[in-house]
Amino acid sequence: MLTNQYFQTTNLQSEELEVEDRESVVVDNDDDLDADAENGEAHSGDNNESFADFTRNGMFKIGEGSREHDLIKKTLLEGMGRHANFTRIVAIHKNSVSGSAGKARWLAFRIFSQAVAERRGGNSNLRFAWYGASRAEICQVISHGFSHSGETANAQSHGIGISLSPAKFSIDSVESSAADENGLTHILLCRVILGKMEMIPAGSRQFQPSSTEFDSGVDNIVEPRRFTVWNAFMNSHIFPNYIISIQAPSVADMKTNQVRPLRPTSPWMSFPVLLSILSKFLDSS
Repeated sequence: MLTNQYFQTTNLQSEELEVEDRESVVVDNDDDLDADAENGEAHSGDNNESFADFTRNGMFKIGEGSREHDLIKKTLLEGMGRHANFTRIVAIHKNSVSGSAGKARWLAFRIFSQAVAERRGGNSNLRFAWYGASRAEICQVISHGFSHSGETANAQSHGIGISLSPAKFSIDSVESSAADENGLTHILLCRVILGKMEMIPAGSRQFQPSSTEFDSGVDNIVEPRRFTVWNAFMNSHIFPNYIISIQAPSVADMKTNQVRPLRPTSPWMSFPVLLSILSKFLDSS
């Protein structure tokens, strides 16, 4: 049985979180993984039936107007570019890291992060990234983990693995998602261990690192637009922190840009600032 004492006595070093412009912030260790579980139980009554499949799989709704909600909202909208005007955040749910399975999954992620850091000179290259899929697949991910490689929005793969978008390109994961029966699109905001990345050309069928020198794939080392986590590492190197449910233009409308605005543009904030502040909320999990 996993206990609080077990998690508190696990000796894990602080992690350095790389953000997209090469700046970094230091993320403190977690002392109590039950904090969000209790918070999730306290807020369970705030979730309506339309999100029951999220809440029964260990997610709890973040209150609109809270600092955490606003930061995630800004991060997503900044990454939508000119389509931010046409995108509305409906709900944000956070992983409560509750139950023995949830705690074990989080602990395993942190252990692998430390292991990669030890191989890579102290830096596991821990980043935020988006993952887009259907509602059914997202429920599968939060309940049982990733089970297969998803298709990219334009079907142009950079290796066979789980494809994720950097924090400042949420639009790519939105385009990879499918609206549910209520017209909502759902995407995951994940914490990802990338380690040392190698460039993978478009259309490549590579399915693992080319050598022990590398840990993950990327379409462009200097200006990444797509990260590839190999299938062998998909449930150890990716941790789903949030589900963001939105109303957004269809992929076809995004391409033609023939959409009607739903909301005003969010005030601008740089990604280093957004992500460094958001990391404090993520590490309270």
